[in-house]
Amino acid sequence: MLDRLLDRYLGLPPAEGPAPSVTKAIPVPMPDGVRLLADRYAVPGGEPRPVVLIRTPYGRKGVMGKIFGETFARHGLQVFLQSTRGTFGSGGEFRPFHLEKEDGIATVAWLREQPWCDGRVAMAGASYLGHTQWAVAPYLDEPLEAICLGVTASEFVSTFYPGGILAVDNMVSWSSLIGRQEGRFAGLPNPWQTKKTRQAMSHLPVSGADVAAIGKQVRFLQDVSGHAEPGDDFWAPSDHSAEVAGLSTPVSMVTGWYDLFITAQLRDFKELAAAGREPRITIGPWAHGEPASLKTLITDQIGFLSAHLLGDRAPLRQAPVRLYLQGSGRWLDFESWPPKSDATPYFLRPGGLSADEPIESKPGAFTFDPADPTPTVGGPLLSGVQKQQDNKDVEARSDVLLFTGDVLKRDLDVIGEISALVHVRTDLGHGDVFVRLCDVDGRGVSRNVTDGVLRLRPGVPASDVDGVVAAEVRLDPTAYRFRRGHRLRLQVAGGAFPRFARNHGTGEPVHSAVDGKPARFEIFHDPAHPSRITLPVFSA
Repeated sequence: MLDRLLDRYLGLPPAEGPAPSVTKAIPVPMPDGVRLLADRYAVPGGEPRPVVLIRTPYGRKGVMGKIFGETFARHGLQVFLQSTRGTFGSGGEFRPFHLEKEDGIATVAWLREQPWCDGRVAMAGASYLGHTQWAVAPYLDEPLEAICLGVTASEFVSTFYPGGILAVDNMVSWSSLIGRQEGRFAGLPNPWQTKKTRQAMSHLPVSGADVAAIGKQVRFLQDVSGHAEPGDDFWAPSDHSAEVAGLSTPVSMVTGWYDLFITAQLRDFKELAAAGREPRITIGPWAHGEPASLKTLITDQIGFLSAHLLGDRAPLRQAPVRLYLQGSGRWLDFESWPPKSDATPYFLRPGGLSADEPIESKPGAFTFDPADPTPTVGGPLLSGVQKQQDNKDVEARSDVLLFTGDVLKRDLDVIGEISALVHVRTDLGHGDVFVRLCDVDGRGVSRNVTDGVLRLRPGVPASDVDGVVAAEVRLDPTAYRFRRGHRLRLQVAGGAFPRFARNHGTGEPVHSAVDGKPARFEIFHDPAHPSRITLPVFSA
C-alpha cells in the first residue's frame, strides 16, 4: 500500500509484478585493495539486465534506499546503490571530491563483469551523487548509457568560493552533516544541533567552525577553508568541466532557481548543447534539497532511464528546456538556453534605478565592518529552504545601498543570465561587492530574486587613476515575472554573512583570519562611471 501511495504521489504508473529482491552489503574491490559496499536491487527474472549505478556518501538505508533503490527497481530498473569510500561500511577515508573518479571507474568495470549485468550501465542521483557521475562518465572508453544529473554540476569549486569568497553557510552546514551523519540518531530532526551549527558559522577563525558545531574536526572543512586563496589548485582533480563538451552519454538534468548549483549546471547544459549532445533540463521554483523538487527529480530520472535502458521512448518527448516562470504560475518550453531576449540595462542613480542614461551625481557611500558584517536573508542555501524572503531588516541597515525603480506599468518577464557592473572604490583596496535584485510589491515588501558577489583585492580588478574599480558581478540566472504595480530594486552591500565569509580587510587567509578592519565603500553612478544591471527582458 505504501509503495502504491508513493508511486501515486510521484506521478508514476502503478508497478506491476513481484517486488524486487535486495542483496545487501556486496563488497566491490578497488585497485588499492579497499572494498566499497553496495546493495543490489534486482528486478524479477533471471536474465542479465542493465544496471543503474548510484554512488552516495549518505548511506544506503532510509530515503536513499526507498527512493533510489526500491522505487527505481519496482519500475523495472536494476539498481546498484554503493556507499562511497569511507562512508557507511565502505573502506578507506572519505575525502570528498578526491577519489570518486578512480573508485567510480573501477565500480563500472566490476559491474560489467557480473553475470546479472548485460554490460549496459547508467548512473543517476542528485547533488554529490551527481558529482560522482561527472567524475566517471567522461573518462570511460565504453560510455555509459545515460546519466541523470539532479541539482549538481561538473565542477563544485565555484560553489565553494562564489566570486572568490568562501561560502561559509553552505560549507559549515555540509561539514556538520557529513561529520555526524553516521552517529546515533543523526537522521532525526535536532533543533539544538541546527542552532549550534548556525552559531558556529560566526566562529573565528573559520577553520574552527567544525569543532564549534559538532565537537570535532571535519577533514572537508579543513580542506575547503585551507585552500580558499587565489591560485590554489588543490581542487583541480575534482573539476570535470573541461570534459563536458566531449561527453557522448545522453544527459538529463533537473535543478531549481534557488539551487546553489544553478549557474554551474546551466553552464554545463549550454556546453553540451553547443557540442550537439542534445541534453535536456527542467528548472523549477525550488531550493536545494526541497521536498517539492523530489517528485520532478525522481519521475524525470526514472523516465529518462526507462527510455535508454528499457526502450520506453515516450519520456523523451519533453522539450530540451522546461522552466517555471516565477510570478506567473506557468511552465514554459524552449528549444535552447537562454531563450532569445533583449539585454536591457538599468542604471543606478541616487536612490533610483532607471533605463535612462545615468545622471551627474555624487557617489553613494557606506562602511562595511567585519565585526558587524552585513547579514543575508534568503537565497540558495543548504541550511533549510531559504529561497525568497522579506528583506526589510537588511535594507534598513546603513551598510546597504538601495536603488529602486519606478512602478512598473506592465508585467516585466526576465528570463536568462544577469550581470551587473558596479563602479566602486574602497579605502583599503580590499572589499566584497554584493549585488541583489529584488521584487518590491505594491505593499512595499522587498523579496530577493537573484544575486551575486565578487571579492576585490588590491590591484584585482585593476582600478583607474582615481582608484575606482569596475566590478563585474555575475548574478544567478533566473526566470521571473515582475508584476505590474511592482518595482525593481537593487541592493549593493559589502557582504552577505554568513552565506559568504566576511571580508576582514587585511588580506589574511580566511582559514586563519581573526582580526579585521572596517572598509569604506563609494559606489559611483555618474556618466563617467555608469553602474548598471543588465536584465534579459523576454517579450515573446
